[in-house]
Amino acid sequence: MRAKRDEQFMRAALKEAKKALGQTSPNPAVGAILVIDNRIVAKGHHRAAGCDHAEIECLRDFGADVPSRATLYVTLEPCSTAGRTAPCTDAIIKAGIKNVVVGAPDVNPRHSGKGIMKLRKARVKVREGVLADECARLNEAFNKWIVSGLPFVIAKCGMTLDGRLTRPADEPGWITDSSARRHARQLRAQVDAILVVAETVRVDNPRLTVRDVRQVRQPWRIVLTRSGKLPRRVHLFSDRFASRTLIYRGESLATMLKNLGKRGITSVLIEGGGEVLGQALDARLIDKVQLYLGPILSGGPVIAFPGRGAKNTANALRLRCVSYRRIGQSVCIMGFPEAPPSK
Repeated sequence: MRAKRDEQFMRAALKEAKKALGQTSPNPAVGAILVIDNRIVAKGHHRAAGCDHAEIECLRDFGADVPSRATLYVTLEPCSTAGRTAPCTDAIIKAGIKNVVVGAPDVNPRHSGKGIMKLRKARVKVREGVLADECARLNEAFNKWIVSGLPFVIAKCGMTLDGRLTRPADEPGWITDSSARRHARQLRAQVDAILVVAETVRVDNPRLTVRDVRQVRQPWRIVLTRSGKLPRRVHLFSDRFASRTLIYRGESLATMLKNLGKRGITSVLIEGGGEVLGQALDARLIDKVQLYLGPILSGGPVIAFPGRGAKNTANALRLRCVSYRRIGQSVCIMGFPEAPPSK
């Protein structure tokens, strides 16, 4: 009974955390709720780096002395060290909270497990691991970056059923329908940077802006080029977000990602074209794929994932946790590459 109740309230905390997705980098997105007598009495989420953490927001929302029978639910292990803000564990202990339920542990080596240990030493009852996978998935980009220093890489494209990025020459328009494109654009609001190659800039003149989502920041726009010869009047260099555009000339994809990680960029969305998608696949740099299949066959030379490719099926990149969702007349396929087998 208690386990079911804990999951119910942790889902409410997850819902709170998702309010700030894409706004907290390089910090994780975290949500917290306070429960008294099986009723949610306060909520809070971390709004942006440098702002109060979810636990502090939640306690402020309650605005009164916390009774000992209250339980605080938080999607991520409370921090135990001072950074831009004071330790949340101190605030929890000072507020007199006696029961805390934690979703996922903090994978940051500096903090992992220390917050839970500190609470228990203060005689706070801590239950951990409630909806741990869902809570960890919420911060998949932060979790990779804080451990490896590399951004989480998402490969996204709209492609035909035969794996092309080519539209029929006599049929102007898009491969996917408007509802699928709107769904895909929402992904931009959750990442730190969007990557395209020079040819995409020359041919499509993309804006790479966040639309259809309110109160979000504009991600960095990254252009990977060999020659450095780029048209200066395109949107990326002339619109109001021009200062958010970075050019990498003659760099390998791996080197560029290392540099972006050092800049505090925790996630990169590869939007095109096929050449860079193929490079990322060959180098096994992809952490997540989000593909949109339009109901057309086009043939043509522009393949979604070209490159060297796998030597055989056994060496192909396989996905786990695969989901399929129909959006309008298109199908969105999402999954995570399996780790290569250990030698």
